[in-house]
Amino acid sequence: MFTLLLIGLLGGAITGVSPCVLPVLPAVFLAGGTRRALSPQPTGTTAAPVPATPGVGRRRPYWVVAGLALSFGFFTLSGTLILAALHLPQGLIRWTGLVLLVLMGIGMIFPAVESVLEQPFARIPQLKISAGGHGNRAGFVLGLALGAVYVPCAGPVLAPIIVAGATGHIGTPTVVLTVAFAVGTAIPLLFFALAGRRVAERVRVFRTRQRGLRIGAGAVVIALAVALAFNVTDFLQRVVPDYTSSLGTAVGADVADKAAVEPDNPAFDLCSQDLRAVLLGCGPAPEIAGISQWFNTADNAPLSISGLRGKVVLVDFWAYSCINCQRAIPHVNAWYAAYRAAGLEVIGVHTPEYAFEHEAANVEAGAERLGITYPVALDNDYATWDNYSNQSWPADYLVDATGQVRHISVGEGRYAATEALIRQLLQTAHPGMQLPARTVVDDDTPISEDQTPETYLGAARAQNFVGRPALSAGTRIYRTPATVAADSFALAGIWNVNDESITAAGRSTITLDFTAQDVYLDVGGHGTITTTANGKTSSQPVSGAPNIYTVIHQDKDRRGTVTVSLSAGLSAYSFTFG
Repeated sequence: MFTLLLIGLLGGAITGVSPCVLPVLPAVFLAGGTRRALSPQPTGTTAAPVPATPGVGRRRPYWVVAGLALSFGFFTLSGTLILAALHLPQGLIRWTGLVLLVLMGIGMIFPAVESVLEQPFARIPQLKISAGGHGNRAGFVLGLALGAVYVPCAGPVLAPIIVAGATGHIGTPTVVLTVAFAVGTAIPLLFFALAGRRVAERVRVFRTRQRGLRIGAGAVVIALAVALAFNVTDFLQRVVPDYTSSLGTAVGADVADKAAVEPDNPAFDLCSQDLRAVLLGCGPAPEIAGISQWFNTADNAPLSISGLRGKVVLVDFWAYSCINCQRAIPHVNAWYAAYRAAGLEVIGVHTPEYAFEHEAANVEAGAERLGITYPVALDNDYATWDNYSNQSWPADYLVDATGQVRHISVGEGRYAATEALIRQLLQTAHPGMQLPARTVVDDDTPISEDQTPETYLGAARAQNFVGRPALSAGTRIYRTPATVAADSFALAGIWNVNDESITAAGRSTITLDFTAQDVYLDVGGHGTITTTANGKTSSQPVSGAPNIYTVIHQDKDRRGTVTVSLSAGLSAYSFTFG
C-alpha cells in the first residue's frame, strides 16, 4: 500500500507538470493573484475604499488547489459509477465543469454572480468571510470546476479505476491511488497559484488595478472554457513536446501491477494462483445472482448452483468480443458436448467488458457464432462477477456435485488439466460410470513472452498511444509520428474518441507496432477495414455489432507494423493478439 501511495504521488506530480495541464495554468496563476485587495464595503457607501485587512485572501491559492484536487479525485474515482447509475452521458462531468468555469469567469467580472455561486459553500467554517472567505469561497468553486475538466489528464490512474468502476468494486488500493494522485498533482499546481499571489503582492499594478485585473482574469477563465469546449487547447499540446511521456508510461505500468482490486474471497484468490492440476478446497460456490437474462435454458428459465446439486458445474466467465475467450470456448463447447450426459453442466456467465456487450442481441449473436449451446447468463450488473471475486476474462470455476469450488483456472491454456479434473469429479459423483474418450481440440494459446499485450484504443484505457495531439475525448485531427514505438499505436486523420472506442470521421487510419503471430481488431459498424502490411493491402467488410476481425495472420510470431484504414462510421475498440 505504501508503494502504491508513492506511485500515486509521483504520477500526480508528473501529470501536474505535463503538457496536459498547461491550458489550466493561466487560470490557476491568476486565481492565486486576483484576491480581494480591498475590504468589503457597506452596501451603498460612497466612502473611499478601505485597504485590505492583512491576510485577507492569502489562503485563496490553497483553496483553489484544494477544490481542484477534491473534484478531480471525486470525479475520477466515482464519476463513471454515478453517471452509469443515473444513465447519463459520460461527457456530462466535463461539460458541467466547463459551464461552471464560464459562470466563474462572469462572476469575476460581475461580483454579484460570484456571490450566488459561493452561497452553497458559505457554511464551511474555514471559508467564512471573517477570514477572507469571500475570495476563498470563489477560489474553491473555481478549483472544483478546474478539477472536473482536468480529469482526462489522469492517464496513469484511469485504467485500474475504470476496472474498479466497471465492477462496482472500489477497493482501498483504488482509493489510495486516486487520493495520492490528486495530492501529487496538486503540489506543482499550488506552486503556480502561490507564484500568482506572490506577483500580486510584489507588483504594484496588481495592488492598484484590482478591478481591471479581476475583469481580465474573468475573461481568461471564460476563454479557457471556450478553448477547452472546442478543443482549441489541443494546438498547445501539439506544439509542445510531451516531455513526461516516458515517465508516465513507466508509472502506469507500476499502477497496473499494484492497484488490483482486493478480492472478497481470499480462498478463491489462493486457488486461482495455484497452477497445479489438482483438486483443491476453495469453499462453497457462490450463487449465480443478479442476472438480467438467460438463454439456452428451457424456456430461458434461470439456473442456480443450489438447484444443480448432484451435477458437476463449470462456471465460465466470458465476454463475446474477448479474443482470449474466443480461443478458450471451443474447449468448453467440446467438454459440454462430451460430458453433459455424464452429469456436467456449464454456465457461461457473460460479464461485459464494453458497453456494446450489455446488449442481449449482441451476446446471443456472438454466442451463436461461437457455437455455444450451453446455458448463458447475462451478468450486466457484475453481480455474479462480484460474488466470485472474479477479475479476468476468461476464468473457469469448477464446482463438484456437493456445491464446492474445487479448481479455478484463470486465462487461457491448461485445458488438458482442466478436463482431467472434470473427469475426476464426474467419476467421484457417479462411481463406476464409463466416461467418453477425452476431447481433442487444438490449443491455440499464445506462448510467446514477447507478444504485444492487449491494446485498448479508447481514451479511458489507452496507455501506449503515440502521436499528436494527446488522446482524449472529442473529435480531433490526429497525426502519426515518423516512427511508432514498440507495442504502441498512433492515429491519423479525423477521429471521434470516447472512453471505450475511437470512431472514424473521415479517411482515418491506425498504425500499430506489434509482436505477434496474429493481430485482431475489435470493430463494429457498417463499412470496410483496409489493412496494409509488408507492402500488401487487403480489405474486408464490417457489418453489425462490434466483433473480432483478423487483420494479420502469419506463420509465427514476428515484429511488424500494420496500418489499418477504417471507413467513416466504423468504431474500433481494441487490438488483441494470438
